[in-house]
Amino acid sequence: MKTSNIPAIGKTMLITSIFAFSALNYGFKAEMSEQEWLNWSNKCLNVSFNPSGENNLKKWELNLTANYFIRLRKTYQQGKQEYFSFNLHRVTNIDYKAGDTTGILKFNTQTDDIIVQTYEDPEGNIDSMATSLGLPVHNMNPARFDSLKNALNYFRTKSL
Repeated sequence: MKTSNIPAIGKTMLITSIFAFSALNYGFKAEMSEQEWLNWSNKCLNVSFNPSGENNLKKWELNLTANYFIRLRKTYQQGKQEYFSFNLHRVTNIDYKAGDTTGILKFNTQTDDIIVQTYEDPEGNIDSMATSLGLPVHNMNPARFDSLKNALNYFRTKSL
């Protein structure tokens, strides 16, 4: 769109309108409370999570808790469960590796700060720790990723 013929006040209104639309589109207001940030982050994570690569997955739960933990529990049709949990304060990097329609939201922590547990596993239950976790996602355009990353960084910097 050519803007050289638009008066300065019109340009300002156009830019403001685009910003306001973007903010409304991603659920932001000028001042969001911590609970609103938490609600928006959970909604974004749950709408974006893509379990389609795991054919025998029966159900899953993904949430960001009020004490800044991200928790993922996957339950498979045979009863096996996988559980992942980490505190955002321990995260060193949040990255997004994009594909054509899907991608991986990757969390890296300072050391082995991600709890990994399995239950009802025919190969044996496992309790271990990891340094990174990749969440398969879809519909994660750059604006949504930036918004989610900003929200998660907001919680990372909150004091314990």
